[in-house]
Amino acid sequence: MKHSKNTQQRHRRPWVLCFLLATNVIYKPVLAIDSSTLKERATTLRNEAKIFEHGDGVPRDPKKAVELYCEASRLGDIEAQYNLGWMYAMGRGIERDDATAAYFFTMASNQGDALAARMLRQVGTPIAQAPSCLLEPDIHDTAGSDILARATPEHRKVMDLVQKLAPEYGVYPRLAMAIIRAESNFNPAALSPKNAQGLMQLIPETAARFNVKKPFDPEQNIRGGLSYLRWLLAYFQGNITLVAAAYNAGEGAVNRYAGIPPFAETQGYVNRIKEIFQRDEHPFDARITPPSPALSKISLRRTM
Repeated sequence: MKHSKNTQQRHRRPWVLCFLLATNVIYKPVLAIDSSTLKERATTLRNEAKIFEHGDGVPRDPKKAVELYCEASRLGDIEAQYNLGWMYAMGRGIERDDATAAYFFTMASNQGDALAARMLRQVGTPIAQAPSCLLEPDIHDTAGSDILARATPEHRKVMDLVQKLAPEYGVYPRLAMAIIRAESNFNPAALSPKNAQGLMQLIPETAARFNVKKPFDPEQNIRGGLSYLRWLLAYFQGNITLVAAAYNAGEGAVNRYAGIPPFAETQGYVNRIKEIFQRDEHPFDARITPPSPALSKISLRRTM
């Protein structure tokens, strides 16, 4: 495969890495990185990946570079998505895989990266499912067993199903379990006064939107709920507060109020979800949908 001079220069641009080496950031585990925002964390991960990809001050380690690029890609970093696609397209330290390269180029292209769009035309069709590195299990699901501690056998069946299905949608199982617990308390036959149905309490309009034909079938209902969660995560760019508020009150209400709607039920619901999930942010797939137009207003309100 031939690559333009601009493409090669884009990938091999000089990196500003001295401060990372001086502070030993590259030797810290990813989870130890102190970052106030996902964007900052993604940038740090991407810069670490470049160090290991190019061997700047450390031995080259393509495997480590792929791991770090992928984590940054999960957090929506365009340059990490492009660089990882380039590594797969070129077979740079890893086995060449055009279909996987196309997947990452698609992620970057859908966020407006012109070079990624150009590379996508060269590598062809992306793989159908997300690469496994984008679907790492939620650390809370292995370390935080509290949600399983007092589960009945019937609840455990639901939890096992969530553990199986959630990675297909890029959703942490613990978040899905938090939603189910708050919505239906793991009752497949739950029916609310507002006609919300099944485990994740899908109203008929939402069920139809995500192609749920049998809302009281546990697997079909969970798939519908996971599809909605994946959409909300992309729409609100991984902000758990907004995602939880929208799952309860609808994304329209969150947009209208530029944040959590002033409903006691929704405010209590958000608190319950965050208490169980124990995170403020979640990786999201920017290809799913453009972000909410209200995000700029919400960000502005936070800074005032």
